[in-house]
Amino acid sequence: MYAGLLMSEEESRHHQFPAAWVASEIQAPDEHMFPRLGAEQIARISAYGHTRRLADGELVWEAGATNISFFVVLEGSIAILVGSTEQLVVIHQPGGFTGDVDMLSGRQAAVRARARGATRVIEVDRDRLRAIVQTDAELSELLLRAFILRRVALIASGQGNVVFVGSRHSAGTLRLQEFLTRNGRPYVYVDADHDPSVQGLLDTFHVGVNDVPVVICWGVRVLKKPTVEELAECLGLSRLNEDAVRDLAVVGAGPAGLAAAVYAASEGLDALVVEAYAPGGQAGSSSRIENYLGFPTGISGQELAGRAFVQAEKFGAEVSVARTATRLDSGRRPYRLELASGVAVQAKTVIIATGAEYRTPNIAKLKRLEGLGVYYAATPLEAIRCEGGEVIIVGGGNSAGQAAVFLAGSARVVHMLVRGVGLAQSMSRYLIRRIEETPNIELRTKTEIEAVEGEAHLERVTWVDRATNSRRTVDVRHVFLMTGANPNTKWLGHGVALDGKGFIKTGADLSAEDLRAAAWPLARAPLLFETSRPGIFAVGDARAGSIKRVAAAVGEGSACVQLVHRVLAE
Repeated sequence: MYAGLLMSEEESRHHQFPAAWVASEIQAPDEHMFPRLGAEQIARISAYGHTRRLADGELVWEAGATNISFFVVLEGSIAILVGSTEQLVVIHQPGGFTGDVDMLSGRQAAVRARARGATRVIEVDRDRLRAIVQTDAELSELLLRAFILRRVALIASGQGNVVFVGSRHSAGTLRLQEFLTRNGRPYVYVDADHDPSVQGLLDTFHVGVNDVPVVICWGVRVLKKPTVEELAECLGLSRLNEDAVRDLAVVGAGPAGLAAAVYAASEGLDALVVEAYAPGGQAGSSSRIENYLGFPTGISGQELAGRAFVQAEKFGAEVSVARTATRLDSGRRPYRLELASGVAVQAKTVIIATGAEYRTPNIAKLKRLEGLGVYYAATPLEAIRCEGGEVIIVGGGNSAGQAAVFLAGSARVVHMLVRGVGLAQSMSRYLIRRIEETPNIELRTKTEIEAVEGEAHLERVTWVDRATNSRRTVDVRHVFLMTGANPNTKWLGHGVALDGKGFIKTGADLSAEDLRAAAWPLARAPLLFETSRPGIFAVGDARAGSIKRVAAAVGEGSACVQLVHRVLAE
């Protein structure tokens, strides 16, 4: 949660903070990651808390604790420690303060803290801290920047109280690594294929190599081949209050859903967001988005999602991850949203922002090789696996273009296969130019994958050139599929009107027949993003007729909140 550089206590006395830390391409000087508060700033914070004294060596909080307080050091110091051996991360001295992004969410802390010497602090509970960041612009910027940079640094350091034992021969390894990374959870990775210490670790917890991947939470709980849901529960990511009736439930934490959560919570609505996998949706796996307003040098999808996630929690939205919606009971008010775990939540209004997913070509063995050479995202985790080899990217949209340019930096050759005659109809011009200027990207038009081969891992691929009807088999161990998109709406059943492709119809796109079938009860027509059920809205890629761009999704999510207010006032 803090600096990625672990120091001895003696070293930390001479080097209070690291001079600089580079993580996720962000230069984070110590004055940003570990700023010193001035007397006037401390006085403003003290109005929200109380003074407390700590004895030398006193445990301030334990790793895994939830809803921990925020501390400003007045006298003495607080040491931040990680792991069972209590490796020292950093010491907060007078003017310093504790905390990272989990401080706002109330989730389990990744580190523990102990007082060093007789210490006096200001203690502020989590709710009062949120009041500070919502009302004090200067402190809000200072604290949020420090919290985010500390978490980024801890992730980059590979430190934490979660140990992940994985193998490249296990399809579940990559999925769980991506889940941890995209949810901003620091962990220590142990490679079961090459690390000689692995067997001793497995013996300690009475697990075998066949149980890999294995996740050890907080040094106590052992998960063998866990599902995403089991891992999220262990880490406290899926907690939610089942009893509350929310003003708004947002289904999906992609750009549209996160935008809706930020605006709803900032305007005083009690908002819950449920997300099946990780914040950011499909956009969260983009290596770099360069045409999003305000980021002229580009930003990764994960960074954008992470910032939006922190914003939503800053304003008080509740976000529960690894919660898959299975049914929406639209025959009652408040609406009842059923989740895969058997839990149900109630809300007066609902925004469906479940997005879309890449289509899987109907090719034998393809499904079995997912995670073992067949991927649907191009992140640094996949790039490491592809280093120095040949890769294939299937698709001609912006996501495929971003992936091609990104992977070209580590792969020897990138074969880009598109069914059409070119890229102009489906890809932004800046990406097309980038692809044309990258010598190790080979564009193959009117070409499709016909077959894949491999047992424990993808080994060979056969593609066919439809223009010449010629076939070629190549030794390629990595294929990225980014071909079109299907809406994530099957779970809705007949609850709301869908078009012929399964996208949700809203507003003026709803026909009189759609409204009759849904027994539309109001004299007014459905609002702009409203579905065939009053108070149920759809935004982003799941909505029929939406523009499949991140900026458009953000716009729809934020604008929809005004319509939610209107419905709640009816």
